[in-house]
Amino acid sequence: MDTKKKILIGIFDYIVITIGVVLFVMAWQSFLLPNNMIDGGLTGASALLAMVTGISVDIWYFGINVLLLILAWIILGQSFGIKTIYAILLSTALFRLLGDESMRFLWSVEGQPLYVGDGILVPIIGGLLEAVGLALIILRGGSTGGTDILALIVNKFWPITIGRFYLFADFVVITLLIFVPGHCFTDVVYGYITMGVCAYVLDLIMLGKDSTVQVIIFSNEYEKIGNYINKDMERGVTALKAIGWYTREDRRVLMVMLRKTELPILVKAVKDIDPKAFVTVVPANNVYGEGFDQMKTGIVKKKK
Repeated sequence: MDTKKKILIGIFDYIVITIGVVLFVMAWQSFLLPNNMIDGGLTGASALLAMVTGISVDIWYFGINVLLLILAWIILGQSFGIKTIYAILLSTALFRLLGDESMRFLWSVEGQPLYVGDGILVPIIGGLLEAVGLALIILRGGSTGGTDILALIVNKFWPITIGRFYLFADFVVITLLIFVPGHCFTDVVYGYITMGVCAYVLDLIMLGKDSTVQVIIFSNEYEKIGNYINKDMERGVTALKAIGWYTREDRRVLMVMLRKTELPILVKAVKDIDPKAFVTVVPANNVYGEGFDQMKTGIVKKKK
């Protein structure tokens, strides 16, 4: 790939991430927070702390993210990319900007253009915007940090899947809202609705009906690609022996099973290593084994 094309793709990535961050922050500052509602994750925790201490959401959001990035570097030996740092910085700035009274015309409150009369629609709209925003960020290789980083740290020391950690963390954060003065159980229920809508829409965008794919890669640079999959993506890969029927030459074909969310990362890496590589992607409805689902037969043995 020539330098000009790489620059254009990079610019496009940042444009999409910027749009995603705007939608993500609007979900909070335009719909959820003005109506005393929250969702889970680090942003929800930051909102709770802001309600209790009076210190604005953006300060808590930025401060905790910086702490988590440092911890991830110390504990995991992992540094997060420029896109993630960009998304965190832009989110912080927009939380400050959209949270100002001068931007009240973008709040979903009575008398303003975005006002929603039916209260049940607010968490639905908020969850939808949040999911679309996060999907755009993730699809272009970015992240808003927060729970993503904390989940990786916890997973290193505790035998809990990242998905379960997300669910547990979101549930705890939203439930804690009931103990904040001026809030009631209705606000908590609205938070659960937001969480459900966001999770469903995000899965719909990111995964569709199939959460796992089988990828077959034909490339003369199979060693470099295989090493990348093993070391950088921490996924198993199998090199199959093959014969090119036209040339009658021995070849190696790589086969790997991935979560669909990992597919854009692999495709980009393959393209960078070998622009001439041939890649096929096949949906896999059920994948059992290490790193995926456990085998379930539904058969219970009767005790003698």
